[in-house]
Parts: sequence; C-alpha cells; structure tokens
Amino acid sequence: MNASHLFIRCLENEQVEYIFGIPGEENMEMMDALLGSKIQFITCRHEQGAAFMADVYGRVTGKAGVCLSTLGPGATNLVTGVADANMDNSPMVAIAGQAATTRMHKESHQVLDLVSMFRPITKYAIQILEPETIPEVLRKAFKLAQAEKPGAAFIDFPENISEMEIEDKPLPVINSKLTLADTQLIEEAASLIKNAKNPMILVGNGAVRAKASKNLQLFSEHSKMPIINTFMAKGIVPHYQNPLSMGTAGLQKGDYENGGFKETDLILCVGFDMVEYHPHLWNPNREHTLIHIDTKSAEVDSSYIPNIELIGNIGLNLKALTQFLPQKIDYPKEFPIRTAMVKEMERLKDSQDFPIKPQKIIWDLRTAMNKEDIAISDVGAHKMWMARLFRCELPNTCIISNGFASMGIAVPGAVGAKLAFPNKAVVAVTGDAGFLMNSQEIETALRYKTPFVILIWNDSQYGLINWKQKRRYGRSSNIDFKNPDFVKYAESFGAIGIQIKAANELLPALKTAIQQNTVTIIDCPVDYSENDRLTELLGNVISEIES
Repeated sequence: MNASHLFIRCLENEQVEYIFGIPGEENMEMMDALLGSKIQFITCRHEQGAAFMADVYGRVTGKAGVCLSTLGPGATNLVTGVADANMDNSPMVAIAGQAATTRMHKESHQVLDLVSMFRPITKYAIQILEPETIPEVLRKAFKLAQAEKPGAAFIDFPENISEMEIEDKPLPVINSKLTLADTQLIEEAASLIKNAKNPMILVGNGAVRAKASKNLQLFSEHSKMPIINTFMAKGIVPHYQNPLSMGTAGLQKGDYENGGFKETDLILCVGFDMVEYHPHLWNPNREHTLIHIDTKSAEVDSSYIPNIELIGNIGLNLKALTQFLPQKIDYPKEFPIRTAMVKEMERLKDSQDFPIKPQKIIWDLRTAMNKEDIAISDVGAHKMWMARLFRCELPNTCIISNGFASMGIAVPGAVGAKLAFPNKAVVAVTGDAGFLMNSQEIETALRYKTPFVILIWNDSQYGLINWKQKRRYGRSSNIDFKNPDFVKYAESFGAIGIQIKAANELLPALKTAIQQNTVTIIDCPVDYSENDRLTELLGNVISEIES
C-alpha cells in the first residue's frame, strides 16, 4: 500500500468517523484512499467551515474532529477554525496537503511554511518527511489533541510522500486514566473550606470536558457552596431550578460585585480555563484563598496563585473532598446576580413588542427545545444574552465560543453537532453578520441530510460593536449593512425560510422548524435597546469581542 492508505488506516484506528474538508491536487492520494474507507468525507464549501465543523464536533464528543485542506490558500483558510479549537480546548486534528519536498527549498507555486504558521495556534505541528513515521505522527497528534487540556494538532503531508510505498500498521491506542490527588492535600483543602466564612465555586469548561457534572452537583448540595460558571461551562449545573446556581459570569466588570466574588473569602476553582475569565477581574487584590481542582497544574498568573492544587480526575477529587466536609443544611443567602438573572429570564416572556426583545427570543427558544437539544451560539450581541439568560440544564447543550470567540462558527458548527448527535435537535443561534460569514455551508447540510434550525437575530448591523461604540463615544461608526431577503436566500438552497412578523409567531415557528427534516432559517428582527439594561443588571461589558 502507499503512504496515503496507511494514513487513512491510522485515522480509522483512531475511530475517526468524519473528515471535514475540501479536495485539492496535493491531497488527491488521500481522497482516493478514502474511497475504500469507512470514514465519511464531508465535502464542505469553505475550509473555515470545515474547521468549525471539526471544532464543534470535537467539543461535543470529546473525540478529535478532523479537517482536511490542500496546500497554500486551502490551509490558510483553516487557520481561524484551528485557532478557535485550540483556544477553546476542543480536540482537533487538522491535515493539509503540501507540495512535494523536491520543490520546498525554493520559491514555488502556493508553497508556504505551514508548520511554522500553525505552530503558534496548535499543541503540535509537524510535517511528514518519511512514510515510516506516519503511525507515530498520527498517534502523537491524536494523543496530544485529546489530552487535557485538549486542543488542535496540525499535520503537513507532502504529495510525494503520500504516494510512496510502505508496509506498516497503526500503533495501538492506549487511553490513560487520571488518578486521585494526594489524600493529605485533599484534607488540607477540606480544612480551608471548613474555616471559610463565605466560600463559593467557580466552574469552567474543564469540568464539562471531565464529565464532572454529577459529582459537582453532589458536592455543592452537600457543602451548600454556591456555583457560578463561565460561558463555556453553561449547563454544568441546572441554571434555572438549582438554588445554588448563580448563573454565568465572565468578561464583565460588574460580575466582581454582583457575582459574589467581592464578598467571598475562598473560591474553589473547578476545571477553570483562564482564557475565559481572567483572574484580575475577579481577584483584583489577590485577596481570595484559592483551591485549584483540575486535570493540570494552574497557569502562572499574579492574580491566580492557588493555596492548594488538587490535580487529577476532577470528579473523583470532588467526591473525595465531599467525604472530608460536614454536610450543611441551610442554604446560603441569595446572590444578587441569581435574583437578577431569574427575574430577567421571566420578565418579557409574554411580551408582544416587535421587533422582539432578546429576553423573549431566548424564552421562546428554550421553550421550543428539549433540555437535551443543542444550541450553538455565534459571536455578537446575541451571545451575551444567550450566555446570561438561556436556561441551560445539561452540559454541552449550549455551545459558546469564548476563548477565541470567532464569528461564523454557528452554522458550520451545527453541521458538526448534528452529525455527532443525529437524534438531538440542533439550533444555530446567530446574528445576521455572523450568519453570512459561513452561510454557504447550508448547502453542505442539505447535501448530507443534517437538518437543523438557524435562528437569525436580525438588526442589519454589527450590533455588539454598535453597543460598545455608543457606550464609549456616544456615537457609532461604520456598523450598518444591508441583508438579503433571508426567506428567498433559504429557498435558493432548497431550505425552508420563515420571516417573523409578530412576537407571537416565533414560538410556533421554532416548534415547527425543529420538527422539519431539513434546514430551516428563521429571520427574527431583534430590538437590542435592552442591551444597556443587561449591563446595568449584570455588569459593564468591558471585553473586546472580535471575529
């Protein structure tokens, strides 16, 4: 067999189900080898879409999503999605064809040093120079991509190497298990908690990846410690019904006061990814006692110096810590952020205002979806509302990109999520700007029969930037644009298009769309005049969120 067939056998050995990508001249040998493989190739319309599909597939499954491009512009188009996966800790293996090694030493058509380009945005980047190294390279790429903290790996595969003859086989896949932290450290952590007057839990996406939801909830119920989660840890505990859930924090200055950080004396940081919510925002004076529970040691940061680190299996360490703490009966006081959150969730659920207020859109969306269904939020003003007010009950059911925070992720991400979980309803929640960045993948979704709903919050502008410009300068600059007729646009692909013309039309439209066996685009005009209310209630937005 040739090297490309060995490469595909190694992917099969890693239990790869899908490869998202675009065929090209320099990956032709791999495309031909795939014809005899059980792996399904998902032919996309843009490499960024392919990377986002692999990104979200990896995040919701925990298995590395795989994307493929040709050399040069094909590979550069992968960059945004690869960077998003790496910074959001989604396991991914990105592969690019490359020119023959016989012309890489000189100026040559479409040739770039791809390894150097991808190295800063991946955990591992390498070029295959000998076919004999393929089993080791593939095993290492997947091992590193899927190991905590997960991220992206990149493989550059020159076309002449891909054609060489080789007789070899994949390496065995051996999965390691994380262990319990030292018992003495667990006892010391329990002692700190017992002596704290007002402890709380800050939980991040690492706890979702570790599937620690059940043990976290049991620990919180036992200790009566309130929980606040980051954007990407939504659903780790039920938001709406759990009295110990203070909802979502991150990226907002007022969370320090409203979220209880100012009043606490101890914070138990569980699976906390610093990229989401920097410690200088919630530990500005370095005054809190910190306990770090994670799969890896804490990042070095002047505002994040843990007193104790419990490294290993997050769920098992929480379970062990529970056994060293006395059970508490009384619930702690209600926190302002929870009171504001619940009231705001319910305040406009019956509103008939049009264009529709964000609170109403989110209430109807949650009402239409089952708790196991998946909402994928794009980046924009709607993301702030989804992060705050979408009533999320289970982990990985509200997917938000909040490390790299890239616009354009929702539509291709919905394809990846639907392929991973074909029996769950999937809704891509997007602004009109983010939607058109990768709307070409609607054709991909229809071709591969992956039905989902696209809910467009339509305001004909870059709404989040408009919001921030007006708050800072009192005026806006260059944020307006015009949209196509989204109903006709949907129909041109062969999808269903619905335009919402009154507030009472949204809920039935969502319920109907979720039942359709095709892609449905819902054009929903939104009134973002409530944005300032969100900041007044839940903190001043200070982050810069850009595509």
